[in-house]
Amino acid sequence: MISAPDPAERYVRLAHAIDAHSEGFIDGYGGPRAWADRTRRDPAELRAEVGALLDEVAGVEDAARRTFLTVQVRAMQTMTRLLSGETLPYAEEVRGLYDIDPVRTDTVELETALAALNAVLPGSGPLTEREEALRARVVVPREDILRVAQPILAVLRERTRQRFGLPDGEDFSIGLVQDKPWGGYNWPLGNLKSRIDLNTDLPVLLPGLPDLLAHEGYPGHHTEHATKEARLVRGRGWQEHSIQLINAPECVVSEGVAVNARAALMDREELEAWLTGELAGLAGLDPDDLRAYLAASRAREHLKNVSGTAALMLHEGGAPEAEVLAFLQRYGVMGEERARQSLRFISQPNFRAYIFTYSVGGDLVERWMGQGAQNFAHLLQEPVTPGQLREAAAPA
Repeated sequence: MISAPDPAERYVRLAHAIDAHSEGFIDGYGGPRAWADRTRRDPAELRAEVGALLDEVAGVEDAARRTFLTVQVRAMQTMTRLLSGETLPYAEEVRGLYDIDPVRTDTVELETALAALNAVLPGSGPLTEREEALRARVVVPREDILRVAQPILAVLRERTRQRFGLPDGEDFSIGLVQDKPWGGYNWPLGNLKSRIDLNTDLPVLLPGLPDLLAHEGYPGHHTEHATKEARLVRGRGWQEHSIQLINAPECVVSEGVAVNARAALMDREELEAWLTGELAGLAGLDPDDLRAYLAASRAREHLKNVSGTAALMLHEGGAPEAEVLAFLQRYGVMGEERARQSLRFISQPNFRAYIFTYSVGGDLVERWMGQGAQNFAHLLQEPVTPGQLREAAAPA
């Protein structure tokens, strides 16, 4: 009996060939160097190879591995269509790359959220001015960010180790950067290591710092990548998990894990006590300002799809940038500088469809977590697709 070929090498080589046309398609790689060939090849050739790889993946014996590789390679198929010059409707691009549908929030719902936020924000005058004034009072000065981050990371790491386990040898470095379209980024480096960059183009707020560090580090992106490298690559020889692709369904699950990472370690009440107590003292901030900011947080949660709705306006509706910017300022309750940063993110080729991984992935994982305490751990350890999360969340 002849066993089916292992598709991992072809998968990794094909990912590098796509990255040669679309730099940034590969988010991180820690596998064999010989497979990292970025020689530019004709997109038509790549499309044919994707089709052959899909046939190869169909022969993978392990069902979980086969399902994961199938949706990943289908995303590669969409990428090669785009590289060949094909223009896809925006919603089809989102579905093809991420196996999810884009989500638009109705203006009526956004207006309701604005009214709720207006009721709890202190002061008087225009809503955005009050929001920006409150944000300014809970900023961690740039020179203090890493100092304040260290004890937060220590708590997050220890809780992650106790609840979910951490592979021996995992670690990451953390630094401050500027001139980026995102607020924070985890770069998987392989060998159980990561690099976390915090962007200081916009002020870093203390109320958001535990979530940001959980998102990028413990038990978010770094924890997921290191755990899967230890279990799937080293433990099972599944080399497809030695590479992370930015335009693929794995990002929906990964961002869903990261969005819910802090909640997997501590609830809102414990977080608020920590922020207004120990962390307020550490950062030298007024606890009353932090309480005011946190009181408005529940209303802000109903504005989480603003950036995705703006992306639909821009890429599906063809709205001019000035209109999209005004939408972001009103419903994101942002000054012009923050709105332009958001517009910059959804305009980036690699991120224009990515924006929905946060909201849709976050909702899928939140529902998955609600079905059992071990479900979050499962997402850190095993390959799971957006479709599997949707199926698990569907009513019986």
